[in-house]
Amino acid sequence: MKRHPPSRAANEANSHFKQAAAKPATDYEKAEEAFQANRERLKAERLAREAERRNRSEKTP
Repeated sequence: MKRHPPSRAANEANSHFKQAAAKPATDYEKAEEAFQANRERLKAERLAREAERRNRSEKTP
């Protein structure tokens, strides 16, 4: 099966999508990303502390 090259309209549409994806993040988006990253870090630290406590309590008779 032969593939046809994209039409001019398809190329133009794709170029608009690429421009939209390349926009810099807004302040809100940056803050949201930082918040989510911090939330995940704190969750990982909490889970590690809880696992350590469980291990200590299992070792103690």
